Amino acid sequence: MTLAIVSALPEELAAIDAALHTTRTESLAGRQWRFGRLGDEEVVLCLAGVGKVAAATTTALLLDRFAVRSLLFTGVAGGLGPGVAVGDVVVGREFLQHDMDASPLFPRWEVPLTGRSRFGADAPWADRLAAGARRVLAQPHAALAGFGIVQAPALHQGLILSGDQFIASGAVCRRLQAELPDALAVEMEGAAIAQVCADFDRPFAVLRTISDRADDQAHVDFPRFLREVAAPYSRDIVMATLQGA
Repeated sequence: MTLAIVSALPEELAAIDAALHTTRTESLAGRQWRFGRLGDEEVVLCLAGVGKVAAATTTALLLDRFAVRSLLFTGVAGGLGPGVAVGDVVVGREFLQHDMDASPLFPRWEVPLTGRSRFGADAPWADRLAAGARRVLAQPHAALAGFGIVQAPALHQGLILSGDQFIASGAVCRRLQAELPDALAVEMEGAAIAQVCADFDRPFAVLRTISDRADDQAHVDFPRFLREVAAPYSRDIVMATLQGA
């Protein structure tokens, strides 16, 4: 049994992949599964692809075919909550599909036949991830200044929204903030991973670096931000988390 580390985009996983001591690679379901070690930890890395279906497929294969003991998803997200700024880090505690609506058969946002709309991360695993993030964020990150980020990055913990749409509209952003005021960030995979891990009763955690504010004012050089900020944060926080285990 091993730890799975998953991202949606190659750039999000690149720094971790470069640190992996690879022992073997497998191909399955159009995905490459890279097995090896990070420090003393046996891990498998995989790109999930973008969106809830891709994330759910990847998670189910990891938990069933490869029998991983736990899963960590890492990547970028748009900030929603007050004070959640570009360059900050969010550790997810709860996950909700903001585009799930089977009403009037079921309440809005509720996943049909589950009786719930929110799925929680594994608390001890999220605690470890948050502790690793604090250690990394306490150190200066030279690349932030190149994006006009002068304040020290902050750690946030709480609700992350997921949906099959890239949010880059001020109107949509304001609607989500009004309807789900405790939401910190929005992305496209986390809630699907949370639901599958709940089905398998397997622990998981999600780490997101804020790349934009999910509105019309998002003008960050996205590929460069992934390469210079988000990917190194993912690598350093994951390593700090594993070393602190």
